[in-house]
Amino acid sequence: MNFLSFALAVICPLALVEQAASASLSTKLDYKIFPVRKNNEAAVVEWGNSAIISALDAAVASFGPQTSHEAFFEVETQPVLATPVNGRGNKSNIPLEKDQFADVVAYPGPLDNRDEIEGNMVVMTNESSNMTPIAMARVAKESGAAALMIVNFDRENPDAIYSLEAESKEEAEFAENHIDIPVIMVSLASGNLITTATVEEDMDEEDIVNNGMPDRIRLYGAGDRPFFEDAISQSPVLYLIHNLLSDEECDALLDMSKGKFKPVDDTLSNLLENTVAEKNRKRTMHNIEKAMLWKGQIKGHAGKQIDERIEQVTGYPQDQFSDWQITKMVKGAKHELHYDHHPITTPVATITVFLNDLDVAGGEIVFPKGGNDKNPIMITPKKAMAVVHHNTDFEGHFDVTSLYGEKPLLGDDVKYVARKFVYSEPLPPSKRIVLPILAAPTGGSLPQWVIVLHDYLLVKFGLEQGSAYFDKICFLGPVLPVLLLIAVGGLITSLFGESNGGKQEKNGKKD
Repeated sequence: MNFLSFALAVICPLALVEQAASASLSTKLDYKIFPVRKNNEAAVVEWGNSAIISALDAAVASFGPQTSHEAFFEVETQPVLATPVNGRGNKSNIPLEKDQFADVVAYPGPLDNRDEIEGNMVVMTNESSNMTPIAMARVAKESGAAALMIVNFDRENPDAIYSLEAESKEEAEFAENHIDIPVIMVSLASGNLITTATVEEDMDEEDIVNNGMPDRIRLYGAGDRPFFEDAISQSPVLYLIHNLLSDEECDALLDMSKGKFKPVDDTLSNLLENTVAEKNRKRTMHNIEKAMLWKGQIKGHAGKQIDERIEQVTGYPQDQFSDWQITKMVKGAKHELHYDHHPITTPVATITVFLNDLDVAGGEIVFPKGGNDKNPIMITPKKAMAVVHHNTDFEGHFDVTSLYGEKPLLGDDVKYVARKFVYSEPLPPSKRIVLPILAAPTGGSLPQWVIVLHDYLLVKFGLEQGSAYFDKICFLGPVLPVLLLIAVGGLITSLFGESNGGKQEKNGKKD
C-alpha cells in the first residue's frame, strides 16, 4: 500500500466497500440481457428547419416496411392525433366489426377522424386499447394512414420503447399480406415532446394547432446515428446508446492508447486517475491494464466532435467530462463488483464504451442490484455502444444500486473499453488545460512526478485543501515563468534606460 492509500484508508466509505465485497460476479442471478435493439430497428422522427431541428428516437416494428426498404419506409407528412387516441376508445364492451379477418385480428372499425388521417401519419397510444400491435396497425391502415406512430404509455418507465411484433402466426401472416405502412413506437416522453412541439408559454388553448404537433415530420432509418435503449429507469438509472462512436473513432482511441497501457493494482490509490484503494479491500481488478489519455482542451477537432455528440445525446455539459480512460482486458481478466466513487468528487454518471467486438462469450458488464435487486442486468459487448449508468440518485445522493462489474474473458479475445466520468461541476483548469499540456509530449500520459506531487499534497493537507493546492500549483506553475520573464525584461529595460540616460547626460555636458 502506498502512502496515499494508507492515508485514505479511514476516509473512504467502508459500508459501500463491505456491500460490494459481499457480492460476487459468480452469483447466479436471473439477469435480463442487453442489448436487445438492433440497428435495423432504429428510426428517427424529425421536424424543424436548418436552424432548429428536433428529433425523436423510434423503434421499428418487426412487421410492415423496414428501414432497409428505404422508399417504402421513409415518409414525410403531417402527424395527426387519432380519435379515439387509443384506436378503440371506451368500446371494450361493444362487439368488434366482423369480417373475414375478425377471428385473426380484432378490429373496432376505422378511426372517427379518418378524413384528417388520410395520407398522413396517425399518432395513437397503447393505453387501455386492449388491441394487439397488428390490430392497431390495421385500424391505422384502414383509416387511410401513411404511417403509424404508437406512443408507449408506460408511466413507470416513460423512456421505454421496443420493436412491436405479431402475437401469433396468423397475425404475422395477416401483416405480411395487409400491413404495408411503416409502424413505429416512441416513448411516452417523446410523445409528450411531439405534442408540445408548437406550444409556446402562455399560449391560449384555442390557439394551439394540430394538438401542439408540428405541421410536417420526416420518418427515416437511423442508420449509424446514435439511438437509445432503456434498461432501468431508476435504482440505478441505466441505459445504452448504440453507435455513440463510429468504428473509426473506436480504432482511433485504440491507436492513441498504444504503448501507454500499465497494469492496474487497485490496492494502490491514484486519485488523479480514478483508482481508489480502500481499507480491507481485496484487489478487484485482475489482469487489467489502463491508459489515461489526458487531452482536455487540446483534444483536437475529432475529440471535440465526440464530446459535442456526447453532450447532445446525454444532456451533460462537456466541461463536466473527464478525459478518456482506456482499459485492456486479456483472457481471464475480470473486474469484481465495485462502485465508481471518489473520496473528493464522486462522478454523477459513468459512460462506458466498448471499443471492439468479442468472438466468444465473456467480458459482460453486470449490474446485480438493478431495480433494488429486482431487475439484475447483464450487457454483452458491442463495438461503439455505450453503457451509461448514474452513480447518484435524483437527489444527488450516492446510489448503492450502482454496483457493477465485468465478467472474466473466456476466450483469447482482448477486450478494450473506454470510460468517461461525468461530474456535477465543471472540471478545473488544471485538468482541462495544464495536465493535458504536461501530457502532450507522450501523447496523453502524465509524467509520474505529477501524480506523486498530487498524492503528497493530499496526504499533507487533506483531500479538499490538498486538491485545491494542487490546482493552484498547476495554474501558477506555467504562469510564474512568464511573470519571471516579464520581471526580468522590465529590469533589463530599466537598466538599459538608466545607462542610456547617463550617456545622454554626459553628452549634454560636453556640448
